[in-house]
Amino acid sequence: MESISQELLFLTELAQGITAQFGDNCEVVVHDWSKPVDSTIVVIENGHVTSRKVGDPGTNLGLEIMRGTAAGDNRHNYVTQTKDGRLLRSTSMYIKNNEGTIIGALCINFDITDLMVAEKTLQSLTASGLAPVRESFVSNVGDLLDTLIQETQETIGRPAAVMSKEDKIRFIQLLDQKGAFLIKKSGEKVCSYLGISKYTLYSYLDESKQNDSEGELT
Repeated sequence: MESISQELLFLTELAQGITAQFGDNCEVVVHDWSKPVDSTIVVIENGHVTSRKVGDPGTNLGLEIMRGTAAGDNRHNYVTQTKDGRLLRSTSMYIKNNEGTIIGALCINFDITDLMVAEKTLQSLTASGLAPVRESFVSNVGDLLDTLIQETQETIGRPAAVMSKEDKIRFIQLLDQKGAFLIKKSGEKVCSYLGISKYTLYSYLDESKQNDSEGELT
């Protein structure tokens, strides 16, 4: 293969076949790196999964490989998150020409948000015994904050995209109890994760502390 355009029909049919097999929650994307970086997508099936279309750009991972700052090794079954907080299990396979140069990519993104919620529900029915203590050993507070956010999301039992206001207040309350807001710029990270403003964060934080006080009184 010398170019993506030469095999575009095959790649289109391949994308259609994969999505037909795995359903509407499965997105398949073909990138052509001969196109400008802001419009590498030449094929996309079930684009609603990431809200993208033909002519849209790739991700930061692709840019790093194009730039040469990351190895162009295929990546399988890694978990990513959309802007609105939905969880995806993804695979990225890089397409090379006859000389071994990467000329594009085929990416699969499967929305597992609802499956994660279902898994949490099943765990609540089958769990028994005491949970082990989780202690995180990290080299920087940024990683520590990421761990606290992930642990708290697991406690809430649903991704940010489907959290209610009460879920988000509880989320912030738990993070506060874990000491997350002692970390510099943690508020910005939490706002971005939950899709809320700083004003809303402070409002929810005050409300969670008020709930704590009412609980102590009763």
